[in-house]
Amino acid sequence: MARIRIKRCGPGRPRTRPERVVGDKGYSSRKIRSYLRKRGIACTIPERVDQISGRRRRGESLCRLDREVYRRRNVVERCFNRLKQNKALATRYDKRARHYKALVTLACLRLWLPG
Repeated sequence: MARIRIKRCGPGRPRTRPERVVGDKGYSSRKIRSYLRKRGIACTIPERVDQISGRRRRGESLCRLDREVYRRRNVVERCFNRLKQNKALATRYDKRARHYKALVTLACLRLWLPG
């Protein structure tokens, strides 16, 4: 989480604090939520069933999930799914990062170009 970098549109150093983080239930932990809260980053992460039952047992309020924001995450997941249909990309045959990046670029071009 500390290595997050977001490129700026213009000149300047990259931002290190995004406005919002959207994740699946795998990122639902106290440690991640407290880290984001300390840095002032909003998060949209659904809680696991065991966390919900624990909160109810302790009498705490449940975390509210912004469903509209979480639904937009599906677009990114579908894009990754389409990219992983390329076998060389899914298994990462290339040893060098620049070759892998070029392969990702080519796979994206295949998705966006017609026919």
